[in-house]
Amino acid sequence: MKTTPFPGFRYVPRTGVIYVMNRARELGFNFDNPDWANLGQGAPETGELPGAPERVTQVNMNWETQEYTPVPGLRELRQKVADFYNTIYRQGKASQYSWENVCISGGGRQGLTRIAAALGEINVGHFIPDYTAYEEMLHTFKGFIPIPIVLKEKHQFKLSRANLQEAIQGMGLGAVLFSNPCNPTGQVIEGPELQAWIELFREEEVVGIMDEFYSHYLYADYDAEKPRMVSAAAFVEDVDQDPVVIIDGLTKNWRYPGWRVSWTLAPKAVVNLIASAGSYLDGGANHPLQKKAIELLDPALAIQETQAIQKSFSAKREYALRRVRELGIQIAAEPQGSFYLWANLENLPTGINDGLAFFEEGLKEKVITVPGVFFDVNPGKRRRSQKFRNYTRISFGPEMTKVQQGMDAIERIVRKFS
Repeated sequence: MKTTPFPGFRYVPRTGVIYVMNRARELGFNFDNPDWANLGQGAPETGELPGAPERVTQVNMNWETQEYTPVPGLRELRQKVADFYNTIYRQGKASQYSWENVCISGGGRQGLTRIAAALGEINVGHFIPDYTAYEEMLHTFKGFIPIPIVLKEKHQFKLSRANLQEAIQGMGLGAVLFSNPCNPTGQVIEGPELQAWIELFREEEVVGIMDEFYSHYLYADYDAEKPRMVSAAAFVEDVDQDPVVIIDGLTKNWRYPGWRVSWTLAPKAVVNLIASAGSYLDGGANHPLQKKAIELLDPALAIQETQAIQKSFSAKREYALRRVRELGIQIAAEPQGSFYLWANLENLPTGINDGLAFFEEGLKEKVITVPGVFFDVNPGKRRRSQKFRNYTRISFGPEMTKVQQGMDAIERIVRKFS
């Protein structure tokens, strides 16, 4: 066990992306430095997009917003979230979400941490590769046992319903945690496939915990006039009985990462449990930004924003795919969602065919990527083998000029070793 420089404290590692950004800062990176291209941190461009609603640049505060909010969040915002899901995904269904099915948190990690704290003594299945922050979250809380489910390249990093059922039954899983669309592979479970998963969770009485932070970034069957969104909420039969927990927020789909406003959608009984966890973990989300977020949950504005996102990010996706392929970098499965390329470096020259080495060489050229090993979610480092060493995650989330700058830097790296 690693020691700390101060007695009484335990060593707490930084999660993969946080490690990457801190390493870049050691070498001069900051967000105002025009010489750097940040294709590492998972954040979308936050400025104006053609056709998008006007960006929020001011938040007014009064005496009321100086006070604490209830731990589960402002009731008005909770109802607005419920109304959004009912309008977008549940029109005509007998069972509808209400404010009691929603819990507001201060960002995605905080929401996930509340869920983890509320889980019982069960086996929790999680996929690899998947979101880097899951690792420490799954390790920190000791009441449940995390069990990995490997997604294979030959299957396009996806899992069939039959294979998921086999994992649930064979490993005795009580819950399954995953991002959809997946961070980092960009693969999406939707339509009849997602419906089959929800039916399976219902039949097996297994809690499906779905991180839907990239659910408005969809590229398959892209139509500039008809933006699509994906959510498990569309296939829930009874909002208070089905074992489905959804987490999302303003971070990606509304392009306000700095606000740190997220929500969890779940049966009322589950919302009460995670609110109780929040009462001792964090105390509740930011009051003024919750108040302002009510305006952003208007379905018409969200559809307009999604349309602008899909048009802009589809163009960046095509550009990024073309550039990396021209350099001999393999993309085993094109991203159908999110804003990442899950890139296989194994055919590159020795010295840059490893994600960590590629990352360090990138820093010399002032471009940031994320080594693939950080997505090998391995709570407590129980598994000795290390997967995805030859992979890296490359983001096309920033504005096009930065994506171009970053790809130029990646080209210099490859040319230097060729």
